[in-house]
Amino acid sequence: MADAFDAGFGARTLVHEYGGLSYAVDDGVVYFSNFADQRLYRVTEGTEPVALTAEPPSPSAVRFADPVVTPDRKWVVCVRERHLGSGATDVVNDVVAVPTAGGEMQVVVAGHDFFAAPRVSADGSSLCWLSWDHPNMPWDATQLRSAPFADGVLSGATTTVAGGPGESVSQPRWSPDGRLHYVSDRSGWWNLYDERGTALCRREAEFSGPDWVFGQSTYGFVPDGSLVVAVAERNVSSLNLVRDGDIHPIDTPWTMLSSLQVLPGGTNVCALAASPTESSAVVQIEIASGATTVLRRSREVAFDAAIVSVPEAVEFPTEGGTTAHAFFYPPTNPDFVGLDDERPPLIVMSHGGPTSAALGVLDVSLQYWTSRGFAVVDVNYGGSTGYGREYRNRLQGTWGIVDVDDCVNAATWLAGEGRVDGDRMVITGGSAGGYTTLAALTFRDVFAAGASHYGVADAEALAKDTHKFESRYLDGLIGPYPEARDVYVERSPIHHTASLDKPMILFQGLDDKVVPPDQAEMMASALREKGIPFAHLAFEGEQHGFRKSETIIRVAEAELWFYGKVLGFHPADEMAPVQLENEAALTA
Repeated sequence: MADAFDAGFGARTLVHEYGGLSYAVDDGVVYFSNFADQRLYRVTEGTEPVALTAEPPSPSAVRFADPVVTPDRKWVVCVRERHLGSGATDVVNDVVAVPTAGGEMQVVVAGHDFFAAPRVSADGSSLCWLSWDHPNMPWDATQLRSAPFADGVLSGATTTVAGGPGESVSQPRWSPDGRLHYVSDRSGWWNLYDERGTALCRREAEFSGPDWVFGQSTYGFVPDGSLVVAVAERNVSSLNLVRDGDIHPIDTPWTMLSSLQVLPGGTNVCALAASPTESSAVVQIEIASGATTVLRRSREVAFDAAIVSVPEAVEFPTEGGTTAHAFFYPPTNPDFVGLDDERPPLIVMSHGGPTSAALGVLDVSLQYWTSRGFAVVDVNYGGSTGYGREYRNRLQGTWGIVDVDDCVNAATWLAGEGRVDGDRMVITGGSAGGYTTLAALTFRDVFAAGASHYGVADAEALAKDTHKFESRYLDGLIGPYPEARDVYVERSPIHHTASLDKPMILFQGLDDKVVPPDQAEMMASALREKGIPFAHLAFEGEQHGFRKSETIIRVAEAELWFYGKVLGFHPADEMAPVQLENEAALTA
C-alpha cells in the first residue's frame, strides 16, 4: 500500500459545498479533484500529479466531482460546477468529459440546476445521469436519464428512465451485462429497480439514503447475477444478497454499511462499516460467509467495552397521535456510579440536515458524554431519513415545529419513564440541529440550557445568504421566500429574543459558507443585550463542521464546562475555562 500523492495534494471536492466522491481509480491511475485549487488531476505511482484542467479565473471557481473513467480510458466524465460570481444564482452546474491525456473538455449534459452520478456502461456505449431543479432537493424529486455516448459526447436521443415529481431516484448503475439499475422511493421506500421499472425486492426498508454528497454506494453486482446490498431498517443496516425478488441476509457484526464496492472476482465486498461498539472502519467481507477482515480503522485506539454505552432504539409518543424515533444511551462508566436517589442529567441531540439521520453506531463524541454521567437521546425527529418517505415528509412546511416537538417529547417521555432527571435536561445540535436547539430554547420551557454548533438563528437570513445547493431548500421546509416571509420571521429565534431566558453556548466556524458566522453573532448580540448567560466561541479556518482536532477537543471541553456552570457541578476533567458573559445571572 502506498500513498497516491504527497501532503501537498488532497482529494476533496467542494461541489455543492458538501462534496463527496472526488476521485476515480483506473488501471493504476488516480484521477482526483484537488482540495486546494479544485482542479482535476491525474497521478500514477511514483510520479507527481498532472493537472488536467485549466487554472480557474479565481480560487476554486471551477470544481469537479463524481468522476468516472470511460472504458477506453480516453475521458473522465464528471460533474462540473462553475462559480461565475459571488452569489448562489451565479453558479452553473453541468456534466463534462475531460480528456485523460489533457486538453479541452467537452460539455456532455447541461440545462438543469443540478447533476449527479454520471455513469458509463461497461462497453462505453451509454451514459446515464441524475438531474434535478430548484426548488427540489435530491430526496424530493430527481430524474434519471440515459443516452448513447461516444467520443466524449452524447450520440443519440435522451431517454427518461425514472423520476419526476414526488419521486427521488438515486445510485444509477450499469450491470456488467449492460442493464441499468437504480434506487427509487416511488413505493414510499428507497427500493431497487431495473431499467424496466421492475422492483427487484419490495421491502419497507431503505436501500439508499439522501444524496447530501456525491458517490453514495449501497449495492453492487456479483457474477451469478445477484446484487449485494446494504439495507437499512430503522437506521440499522445489514448486508444482504438480492436474487429473484428474495432477500438473503449475510451475517456480519456491522449495523452501518456504506461505500459498498464489489471487489474483483466477485466473492468479496469492501465497505465502510461501524457498529454500536466499533468505530467506523474500512472492511472486507466475504459474501458467502460474512467473514470480515478489518483493513483500516478510523482510529487505532481500542475501547474497553465496559465503558461503551450501547444504544437502545426507542419509539415514543409525539404530536398528533403519532410516534417518533430515537437512540437512547444510558450513562456508562465502570469506575463511577450515580447517587441512589438521583437520575442522570439528559442531553438531547438534534442531528443536522435536517434531512439526515442519527445512527446507533459508536461515536466517541457522544460517548464523551455518557462516560461523564450524562444520558443521551439522539433524536430522529419527523423529517429524518431511514423511516420512509411519509416520515421524511413530516417536516415539509413544519421545520421549527415538528423537529422541536419531537426533541421535547423525547425528553419529557424519558423523564416520565423515570430514566432521566427532568430538571436537568439540555439540548445540543449542529447546523439544522443548531436551529432546532435555538428554537427549543426560545419557544419551549423544557431545557435548562443548550449548545448551538454553527446553528441557524435567522431562517430568513439563511434563505437569502447560502450556497446554491441549499438556496431553495427552505421552500419545502418552511415555504417559498419571500412570499412566506412572515412564516420565516415567526420561526426564527432571532426575532423572538423576548422569549429567551435560557443560557446557551454558541460555536461557529469563521469560514462557514453554509451557515455564515453572522448567524451566531446576531444571537450573541441578542443574548448580551438581554443579560442571559452565554458564551460564543468562533474558530478561524473552520468551515461547516469542525475538522481540526484542536477545535474538536476545545468544543467538547467548553460545552462540558458550560453545562457544569449551568447545572451546578464541577467536571473532573482539567480544562480551560470559557468566557461566560452575564455569568452573574446564573445565581440571580
